[in-house]
Amino acid sequence: MSGGDSALDLAAKRLETALHVLEQRLSQRLRDASADAGGLFDQDRSNLAQELDAARARERELEEAGAQASAALGRAIQEIRAALNGQAPEA
Repeated sequence: MSGGDSALDLAAKRLETALHVLEQRLSQRLRDASADAGGLFDQDRSNLAQELDAARARERELEEAGAQASAALGRAIQEIRAALNGQAPEA
């Protein structure tokens, strides 16, 4: 081999090494990005689950408040009817 061939071979080997390092770094960054994205989805899922639980609790509170309001309205209607009919309200 002549000196020019060995310099060319050396440059080709350096290029191959650089490409290999670049491929490894790119693969690692893709793995890191995928892991980060998965973590974000897990976090979003966790937040959504907490919000859903809070919304369900609020729904139960509103249903209870609605039932209490309905019962109070029913009692008020009975009292008004009794007053209109000249009767004492039932206890």
